[in-house]
Amino acid sequence: MNRPLRRLSLVVAFLFFALFASTTWVQFVRAGQLNAMPGNSRQLYAEFGRERGAILVAGGAAIAASVPSGDQYEKLRTYAAGPLYAPVTGYYSLRYGTSGIERSENDLLAGSSDELFYRNLSSLLTGEKPSGASVELTIRPKVQQAAWDALDGRKGAVVALDPATGDVLAMVSSPSYDPNTLASHDGDTEAQAWDALNADEDDPLVNRATSTLYPPGSTFKVITAAAALESGDYTADTLLKGPQELPLPQTSNTLKNDEGTACGPNDQVSLADALRISCNTAFGDLGLTLGADALQEQAEKFGFGQSLSIPTTVATSRYPTGDDVAGPLLAYSAIGQGSDVATPLQVAMISAAVANDGVVMRPNLIANVRDADAQVVEQPSPEELGRAVSSETAGTLRDMMELVVSSGTGSRAQIEGATVGGKTGTAQHGAGLPPYAWFTSFAQRGDRQVAVAVVIEDGGSTESAYGGRLSAPVAKTVMEAALDG
Repeated sequence: MNRPLRRLSLVVAFLFFALFASTTWVQFVRAGQLNAMPGNSRQLYAEFGRERGAILVAGGAAIAASVPSGDQYEKLRTYAAGPLYAPVTGYYSLRYGTSGIERSENDLLAGSSDELFYRNLSSLLTGEKPSGASVELTIRPKVQQAAWDALDGRKGAVVALDPATGDVLAMVSSPSYDPNTLASHDGDTEAQAWDALNADEDDPLVNRATSTLYPPGSTFKVITAAAALESGDYTADTLLKGPQELPLPQTSNTLKNDEGTACGPNDQVSLADALRISCNTAFGDLGLTLGADALQEQAEKFGFGQSLSIPTTVATSRYPTGDDVAGPLLAYSAIGQGSDVATPLQVAMISAAVANDGVVMRPNLIANVRDADAQVVEQPSPEELGRAVSSETAGTLRDMMELVVSSGTGSRAQIEGATVGGKTGTAQHGAGLPPYAWFTSFAQRGDRQVAVAVVIEDGGSTESAYGGRLSAPVAKTVMEAALDG
């Protein structure tokens, strides 16, 4: 073979190799990426034509299911309870994708998860479309409905947890939205709903229970009290400084009590009474004495700073560090102000840990996952995140929080025949803006337990009048529903 032919054969061989490599790259390496592209109509037809698994609540009622659509997509996703569960289920949209459980459990619901491969093998052999798995949530319908009704359309969120397992019994965010409008196969209908929801200043698409970070206000005083008790230098009866105004270091500013009075005789108050009446000056001075490191360590033991997935993503609650907690700012952070931020889920975890003998359980929304034949694919077990406080400290905190409800700022949360503990909170978040009204609590009757956090935006102006007046009755209603079964 002469030299020109050899060169030509090399060029042809190279071209064949390049063609083989590019084909392999497209069909194998980039196959998943190309399939997932929003503009891939074949993938959309395949995805929407598949029997997507239902999302169920405790007891087996479906709150999201696929029904025949009568169009080229074959199946339409429907949400029976609409706004009630929307922050949990999320939406499954032709144009805008997924959110909530629809996103976090998409592979299982769609039947494409590796965990379903052998179960769907017969479908692959017969050419049938594989069926998705159903996902049953830990949400209890009665508790969810009670939380929704009690919030009564006000902006805010409610979270109820089983302290012993971390199971989420209720998760409500208000205002909410109807995910059916985003599941429509009519592009114009979807677009109009999407534009309206995103233009709404109240952000109905946001799950306030897990995605919004609020200043926790005086609910954080439970953590400050825990840090004091854990230090070994304080008991519930230890007297703290509780003047009408607390001078702050490095500034001429003072920290004041909401009632404008001292918290006790001779400007002194016990730790238990300081929590019962929510004394700002006592807890501000306590924070300055304990130091930022002690408060940060205690907050992190309750879950602050941890990335959580339940399996939907949860915003990370944070305790400030560095300049954000230096000097006088430490006193503010000790009462849940300054740069402290927390989700309602995190605030519920505080009470849940106190009720659970000091152990923090990982929050969880999934009870089980079952294939099309009702066989269990997944069934999460309760998991400890860690110990927040000792058993002894937890017992002392329970007693102190019970005083808040029996004779303090949280009296509107009292439930006949049940042991109830709680902590009110009113969180400032800007000059001239109405504060957020908080209540975090636990309740027990017999062998039933529940922990609840409630936040109502723009709730009022003072701790005892608004954290207790607005949010405590909501928590009471939710706790009663959980305790009644």
